[in-house]
Amino acid sequence: MAPSKVLAGARVVLPTGIVDDGRVVVEGTRISDTAPPDAETVDVRGHWLVPGFVDLHNHGGGGASFSGTAEDILTAVRTHRLHGTTTLVASTVTDDMDVLARQAGLLSELAEQGDIAGIHFEGPFISPCRKGAHSEKLLRDPEPAEVRKLIDAARGRAKMVTLATELPGGIDSVRLLAEHGVIAAIGHTDATYEQTVEAVDAGATVATHLFNAMPPLGHRTPGPIAALLEDERITVELIDDGTHLHPASLQLAFHHAGAARVAFITDAMDAAGSGDGRYMLGPLEVEVTDGVARLVQGGSIAGSTLTLDRAFRRAVTVDRLPVQDVVAAISANPARLLGVYDRVGSLEPGKDADLVLLDEEFALKGVMRRGAWVVDPQLG
Repeated sequence: MAPSKVLAGARVVLPTGIVDDGRVVVEGTRISDTAPPDAETVDVRGHWLVPGFVDLHNHGGGGASFSGTAEDILTAVRTHRLHGTTTLVASTVTDDMDVLARQAGLLSELAEQGDIAGIHFEGPFISPCRKGAHSEKLLRDPEPAEVRKLIDAARGRAKMVTLATELPGGIDSVRLLAEHGVIAAIGHTDATYEQTVEAVDAGATVATHLFNAMPPLGHRTPGPIAALLEDERITVELIDDGTHLHPASLQLAFHHAGAARVAFITDAMDAAGSGDGRYMLGPLEVEVTDGVARLVQGGSIAGSTLTLDRAFRRAVTVDRLPVQDVVAAISANPARLLGVYDRVGSLEPGKDADLVLLDEEFALKGVMRRGAWVVDPQLG
């Protein structure tokens, strides 16, 4: 077992507030409330210590996809860990049902090993009117029997399914997901306000990348955005990369929903942590230029190249959100949604020693996962 460590002198963000000149004790893989006499002290003054990031919605990174091989999946996981994401749900994209079922089997094995926190199926049960970067010819209605096939293929590791709940079978599938403890997320939808309210009443609890791939907010036709923002039962995903959302839209969502109902996500694709060029997103070709991913055919935005350390920094320095609220949105809230807040999402004794070290300008300077440094602290 690695020697115990005391990370001392940082501004530590706890659920109860920010502690100046704080300390976090790491013993083995967990956070402890007391340090043994032989503990190694690491001086991290002039830095912030925050919980490891938790990403609910992520398709890949490092040039690799969660729709690929086991090696591809682990490459993507490692890429995002280098950027502070210590807990990650692997998202699929629309494909043939047999392909998705086989991929679910592979992803479930990696979830059982602890490499990922579960599986998110984004598609094929989405609206052709709001398909975004999904293949229209492979879309299908969210009939409960079809949804059940994917849940079963995931062998208990399905965490979330994104649905256009206005489509035939949508409401019944929301109920099915709720009964199986899987998050029903409303997204890639053309639903009306009233149809969205019905889906939330049936058990939907997440808005997949709010604003994106859904009708805009209208004064006579408020659509899904108003319904999702106003309901206390809904957590809204937001992609804070400066491309997916105008800063005013992000502010509207964050301040209307409140810090407890926001989850910052990446919706990252292969190019995250990699660079510009051509990539595949499921069966569709994507061109990444200046960090923005768009379909080669049609030009729709195709996920992002975002990493959560960049989202954290932008939220604090550009959007001027309070640090503690950003920590809630990027760690605690998604951990609660996933049912793993007892282990991750905050810096409390007994939890996994997952943490991120940031400098005074909120640039990433170290990452620890389960007590081991993934990115050695850069303190110079």
